[in-house]
Amino acid sequence: MLNSSIVVTGATGYIGSQVVLALLSRLSGGGRLRVIARNSSDCSFLEGLPVDIVRADIMDSLALLEAFRGADTVFHCAGFISYTRSSRRALYDANVVGTRNVVNASLYNNVRRLVLTSSIAAVGASLDGSPSSESTTFQEWQRRNGYMEAKHLTELEGLRGVAEGLEVVMVNPGVVIGIDRQNPASLSSSNKVLRLISKGKIPFFPSGSTGFVDVRDVADALLAAWEKGRSGERYVVVGLNLSFRELFDALRTHAGSSMGLAFVVPGGVGLLAGFGGEVYSMLSSRPSFISLESIRLASRPLVYSNRKSRQELGMSYRELSETLKTLVL
Repeated sequence: MLNSSIVVTGATGYIGSQVVLALLSRLSGGGRLRVIARNSSDCSFLEGLPVDIVRADIMDSLALLEAFRGADTVFHCAGFISYTRSSRRALYDANVVGTRNVVNASLYNNVRRLVLTSSIAAVGASLDGSPSSESTTFQEWQRRNGYMEAKHLTELEGLRGVAEGLEVVMVNPGVVIGIDRQNPASLSSSNKVLRLISKGKIPFFPSGSTGFVDVRDVADALLAAWEKGRSGERYVVVGLNLSFRELFDALRTHAGSSMGLAFVVPGGVGLLAGFGGEVYSMLSSRPSFISLESIRLASRPLVYSNRKSRQELGMSYRELSETLKTLVL
């Protein structure tokens, strides 16, 4: 029976809210979940649900000690995504220090299992073009990418927890897309970008590729990692690998799309756009989805293997067409 001994951080976010609903769908016997949310977070979608809301910030180590009291399992879904250079310190604080606080609070309260939401950004990049797996070595060039380095260090905090006696399972989603229409908090910048592409607002695509996954599959993977995952292990969660050309083609042919032809972004234009995104981020104090790091990363042919998640977690993944239908282009 699920009860308040299960805690979810980042419960109002894109992935965290989906995990909350997935857990509640299995709830029996009138149990409740404990969800952690910052004072500034909108918790309106949780009204009427059997959850106990605890207002705390993962940067407040003392608040977490109290918030995790009596917990058996923690789903750590809070985090920060940005590829702008001005965000490097914020990335380190939210992802590395925040996870350090979560691990410490879990150890202090004798939490049995921590399910850590990581990213393919923490997975090593293959040098020969073969699919990267959980065991692929993290490369030196990845350390120069602020988000990749932060997620890599985040996982080291998780492994430190394992060394100190905590069960930690890490889940590494690809680029998370899609919307659960039953979830009012199912909002993300990636979906906004897909809509802009489908409307022809972004007529250029990068030359590289990466892995994509439906947000509902990510929630399923996190629950499967809780139930079946091996402590100290990571699981790549990617539904399919697509070049950005293939992604644009899929969006063009999808019902409701009004996009025209799109072209590979010229190198000079890409750098100019990336610089513009960096300036916007500095002036607005907000991350930009276009930056120098994101442009460089999107030009790389990155491919990921989901074999381990299929074999050990029993995962199956939704088709891209099913995910795109949720966007109502």
